[in-house]
Amino acid sequence: MIVALLNQKGGVGKTTLALHLAGQWAREGQRVTVIDADPQGSALDWSAQRAREGLPRLFGVIGLARDTLHHEAPELAQGVDHVVIDGPPRVAALLRSALLARFVLNRYAARTVIARETRLALAGHEPAVLAARIGQRVAFADAARTGRLVCDLRPHGIAAREIAALTAEIGGLVS
Repeated sequence: MIVALLNQKGGVGKTTLALHLAGQWAREGQRVTVIDADPQGSALDWSAQRAREGLPRLFGVIGLARDTLHHEAPELAQGVDHVVIDGPPRVAALLRSALLARFVLNRYAARTVIARETRLALAGHEPAVLAARIGQRVAFADAARTGRLVCDLRPHGIAAREIAALTAEIGGLVS
C-alpha cells in the first residue's frame, strides 16, 4: 500500500505522522519504506539522528523529491508492504497522482473552533474522514528531537495508542 501525507503548507505534522505510521507498521513486522519527497529532508534528518543515537533501523528512508515520484513509488512498493510518502509543503504536480481521497485529522485539538469547523467541513466527504485522530502532543516533538518514535518513549501512552489506531484503520481499508 502507498500512503501519501500531503498538505498545502509546512509545519502541520506530515513528517511526524509519516514516520510514526511507518514505525508502527515496522513494529508489527511489516516491511516499510518512507519516501522523503520534501526538499527540506526532515525524514532523512530524523533517520540520521536515530543512527547517531545508536538506535536500530526500523525502516528505510530515502530522499526522492523529484517529478518522477509517481513512477518510482509503485516500483519501490513492490519490495515492501507499505510505502509512506512524506510530501512537500505544497501539493505540487509531482504529487497530484499520489493524492488520496481519505483524510486524517492530525495535530487535532478536540475542543477548539478550528477542530469543530474542520469536522463540519469534512462531514459529508465520501469516502468518510478516518475515525482515528492524532492529537497535538509534546510526545511527538520529544520523539522527533531524539530520532525516536512515541512508542519508543511511551509505548502505552496516548500518542502511541493514537498511532496504533490510525495504522489499524488504514490497514483495514485494504482488507
